[in-house]
Amino acid sequence: MLIFRGTLKTFPLEVERFRLAPRYDFTQKPEVPEILYDQYDLGIKSEQWLKLCREASMKIKIGVSCQKLQWRTERPEVGKVDFGDLARIEPISRIFGYDRGTPIDRPFIEEFLEKHRWDICGRVLEIGDNSYTKQYGDNRVTESDVLHVKEGSPGATIIGDLSNAPHIADNSFDCLILTQVLVVIFDLQATVATIHRILKPGGVALITVPGISNIDKGEWHDNWMWSFTPNSLRQLLLLNFSKEKIEVSSKGNIFTSISFLQGLSLEDLKCFPAAPDDPHYPQTVLGRAVK
Repeated sequence: MLIFRGTLKTFPLEVERFRLAPRYDFTQKPEVPEILYDQYDLGIKSEQWLKLCREASMKIKIGVSCQKLQWRTERPEVGKVDFGDLARIEPISRIFGYDRGTPIDRPFIEEFLEKHRWDICGRVLEIGDNSYTKQYGDNRVTESDVLHVKEGSPGATIIGDLSNAPHIADNSFDCLILTQVLVVIFDLQATVATIHRILKPGGVALITVPGISNIDKGEWHDNWMWSFTPNSLRQLLLLNFSKEKIEVSSKGNIFTSISFLQGLSLEDLKCFPAAPDDPHYPQTVLGRAVK
């Protein structure tokens, strides 16, 4: 310690105390005649060093930005709301955020199916494709069917419309997976009657529907009929299922709903802390009905 104190005596304190440290950009090569990493065998070359520095710099920036993103609780004065990037009449994305990453409602749907994965067993019918049957059914599924409204659809084992499907036999399925399906069917009463009819006694229908949502601009635009609330889905299921065999809930809140309408993705929200669901802003409505 005495040695260090003796060394420091040679530096004028009034100068050293206030001298600004030099600023370096560690993501760029320094402007020097030679770079020691390339002149000597130090176990790493300059390009590798720069790559590691850029990666570290990006992680630091992400970490800092995430720390700054906190929920606001104060209410701005009238006329002084900061709309930022949301001050637009053209949404950031019109395709549910698929072009930016993972749609915000996807975890709501998949958490629901994960919660009820043990219902996905025996003979299972899914609409459109059987991706969720395979993802959550494991080895409990003995037979997997796919219903599609369009003739010739790849993977479809049954062609038809759930609202009018007399060719599907009664008591056929142990489980129906209906994710974002009812939204594109006009005759909901007939559809729920079919769902109940083709389920085996004790069979389960797992249903998700959009609540707060934009309308698809693609394939299903002309068939997009409804948005749901927990009350509307519950009353619909009560037409054929008994009250004690129905469970209905919702996921989402004001923040996720506004973000979803703007077409943001799950990746856009990753720096925000988790927030509770708000039943007054049902972004995705979830239903489980047992025959």
